[in-house]
Amino acid sequence: MDKIVIIGNGISGVTAARHIRKNSDSEILIISAETEHFFSRTALMYVYMGHMRFEDIKPYEDWFWEKNRIDLKFDRVEDIKTDTKQLVMKSGGSINYDKLILAVGSKPNKFGWPGQDLDGVQGLYSFQDLESIEANSKNAKRAVIVGGGLIGVELAEMMLSRGIAVTFLVRESKFWGNVLPDQEGKLISRHIQKHHVDLRFNTELDEIIADENGRAKAIKTKDGEIIECQIVGLTAGVSPNVAFIKNTNIEVERGIKVNEFFETNIKDVYAIGDCAQFDQGVNGRRNIEQVWYTGRIMGETIAQTVTGNRLAYNPGPWFNSAKFFDIEYQTYGWVFAEKLEGEADFYWEHPKGEICIHVVWDEVTGLFKGLNVFGVRMRHDLFDKWLRDGAGVDEVMANLSTANFDPEFYSHYEKAIVAQFNAETGRNVELKAKKWWRNLIRN
Repeated sequence: MDKIVIIGNGISGVTAARHIRKNSDSEILIISAETEHFFSRTALMYVYMGHMRFEDIKPYEDWFWEKNRIDLKFDRVEDIKTDTKQLVMKSGGSINYDKLILAVGSKPNKFGWPGQDLDGVQGLYSFQDLESIEANSKNAKRAVIVGGGLIGVELAEMMLSRGIAVTFLVRESKFWGNVLPDQEGKLISRHIQKHHVDLRFNTELDEIIADENGRAKAIKTKDGEIIECQIVGLTAGVSPNVAFIKNTNIEVERGIKVNEFFETNIKDVYAIGDCAQFDQGVNGRRNIEQVWYTGRIMGETIAQTVTGNRLAYNPGPWFNSAKFFDIEYQTYGWVFAEKLEGEADFYWEHPKGEICIHVVWDEVTGLFKGLNVFGVRMRHDLFDKWLRDGAGVDEVMANLSTANFDPEFYSHYEKAIVAQFNAETGRNVELKAKKWWRNLIRN
C-alpha cells in the first residue's frame, strides 16, 4: 500500500487528499507549517472584521480527518531527499513517502524595498498574517497599501472596518491595470474612492521608514513624499513558495515545473496549486495559476493520477470572481486589458456608475470570447457551456435574462443592455424571455 504525502493543507492539497481517499486505501499524510487544520483562505478578512470566527472558516470539523483516515502533521519540511524518498523535518527526524504531492502555495511578493521586513509590514495570505494584522492594528491610525489588486482591496476594507485610514499606492494609471480594461478599471477606482480610500495612481513605493524600535512609521514614495503610517500592506501579487525546494533535485523556475499531469522531473513527485508552473499554459491560460477554483480542480485531477488513472489537467474555460467592497465581479472567458486584434467588444454601464457588462467576440465570426460583469450575478454553468460549445455573441446577448442569477426582487437591466448593444453594433438581437436555465445546460 502506497504512502502518499502531501505538503500543504490549502485547497489544492486537501482536495487531493479527499479524492485520493475516495479512490484508494493508500496511507495519506498532510504536512503543514501554517495551521493544524485546513481553512478557507479567502475568508480571513471576515474573521478580522468580526463577521465570522476562525472555527467558522474551517470547512471540515476536526473529527473529519481521523474518520477519513487522513493523517495530519503540524511541522515544516526543511529538505526533500528525492533519491531516498525522505522528507527532513524541522522538528527532527525524517518521513518516508512513496508518492509526494507538493501543494506549498504562494508568498507575498517583495521587491527589495528598504524596510520591507520591519515590524508592521506584512501581506495578507496566511493565518500568521491574520495574527500579525490583529497585533499591528491595535494602535494604528493609518495604513499604506502597496499594489493594486484583489488582496489590496480586501486589506483596505479590513482597515476601514477598524477605523484605520487607508492610502493605496498603485503603480499603474488605473486600478488593476494589467487585468481590467480601461472602463472597468475606472469604475472600480471610483468605487474604492467612494469608500474614502486615498487612492494614488502612478505612485511607487521607494522605502519603508523605521522608528527607533524597528517598526514601520512611514513610507517614502519614488516622488519623495513621506506618508506617516503604522501598517504597510504589501499586496503586489504573490509568488510560488519554492525557496526550500531550490536546493533539491526537483526542477524549479518561478514555480515547480510540471507537465499537464502535474509530474515534475522526479518520478513520483508532483506539484499542484499556486506553486506549480506548467511547461505551457493550458487552454491559453497562464503557466502559473493562483486561483481558488483552479487549485480545487488540480487537487481532484492529481488524485486520479496518483491512484492509477493518469489524467491531464483540463480546467475548461477561464472563470474568476471577486468582491470590491460592495460590488461583485465575475469574468468568463477572455476579456483582456487591451483588446486583441480581430476582437470586437461592447460595454454598457448603468448611470449610477457601479454596474456594468463588457462583452468580447470575434469580429468576423461572431464567436463569443468573454465577458466581464460588475454588480450583476451571472450563472457560471451557462457561460461555461456557451464557451465550451462555441456560442455566438448573439445567442449570449439574447439569453441575458436567463443568464442573470440575481433574485427576482433585484433590478434587471437586460432590455437596456440589448437595446444599446443593437444600436452600437448594428446587430438585431431580440431579447428572449427568461428560460429555465437547467434545460439550456442539458441541451
